[in-house]
Amino acid sequence: MIGYGFMGAAHSVGWRQAPRVYDLPLDVEMAVIVGRNQDAVAEAAAHWGWSESATDWREVIARDDIDIVDIVTPGDSHAEIAIAALEAGKHVLCEKPLANTVEEAERMLAAAQRAGERGQRAVVGFTYRRVPAVTFLRDLIAQGVVGNVQQVRAAYRQDWLVDPQMPLAWRLQKEHAGSGALGDIGAHIIDMVQFVTGQAVASVSGTMDTIVTQRPLLGSGSGLSGTAAEGFGEVTVDDVAIFTGRLEGGALASFEATRFATGRKNGLTVEVSGDKGALYFDLEDLNALQFYDRTAPDDRQGFTKILVTEASHPYLSAWWPAGHMLGYEHGFVHQAKDLVEGIAAGTDPHPTFAEGLSVQRVLAAVEQSSANDSIWVRVDAPATR
Repeated sequence: MIGYGFMGAAHSVGWRQAPRVYDLPLDVEMAVIVGRNQDAVAEAAAHWGWSESATDWREVIARDDIDIVDIVTPGDSHAEIAIAALEAGKHVLCEKPLANTVEEAERMLAAAQRAGERGQRAVVGFTYRRVPAVTFLRDLIAQGVVGNVQQVRAAYRQDWLVDPQMPLAWRLQKEHAGSGALGDIGAHIIDMVQFVTGQAVASVSGTMDTIVTQRPLLGSGSGLSGTAAEGFGEVTVDDVAIFTGRLEGGALASFEATRFATGRKNGLTVEVSGDKGALYFDLEDLNALQFYDRTAPDDRQGFTKILVTEASHPYLSAWWPAGHMLGYEHGFVHQAKDLVEGIAAGTDPHPTFAEGLSVQRVLAAVEQSSANDSIWVRVDAPATR
């Protein structure tokens, strides 16, 4: 694994737990974790259970004993590392968004397609797909439970930047992050809408804004928090992105990605409305779905809570008895499971790099729209999955 911060911790839990919870077809060894700071990455290795640590990712991906490379670095290094790892014959898991630009994502997909001909697998870390309730939501829509999809509402709201003294972390610098709220959390809801509806976003009209334009320079950071140093720097990404999308099936979808929603810590919601019913998911109640059945008798209509904890629900047969809840980290366990099973079966786990590119194209279209008075912009046709 290359990187060891917030996502490095989450991925480490996934790799550690997956072989213990699921009967995987291949053995998994957490061999080496890579970072620039020798002391810090060694501490991370000891804490999270990696056998060793290193500071040169190029040397690590050249090793014969490494089969999978897991990339949890900032977006500006995704393309270089992923392409090199694929060319070195490794399977690759890359955190979202796939890249910082469409051009980078296209090169990554081309490398993944060449590697696929040699039997290698490449997957993007849109982990919220693997929350059992989200996968079940996708299944229900595919079964026709809501009928014809007519409208979708998706939002991802956080508030960790409301304080103007929050320092200038890498996520606030375009050269490292590519974009701000749009790429960091907006990418999640774009992927989720496309995943659960089975429809691509065909066109968008959007507006982006930066609310706090200068912040204290970063002294030290951990996760989404940090301490300030002397001086100030310019914020070069968006704080808020709000846009409308037209799905390929014709339905309108609204999207909001913000890190200025005061009081919202990690509020991700998606609601799909159809002519037969509606389904609603809230990450802050991630073991449940809300279902409205329009075909029910008038005296029994209203949103009903479905507790998604049964062994028959996606991923849950290996976990706890019904009603015993899962949490944030379990999506990363499911991610590791899916990748290892895909490698063993010789099949591509989803989301593929092609699906990652399709999200990247939506992100680029939103930026283009915002820069041109929110005009409607066609999204380039998604790559073949």
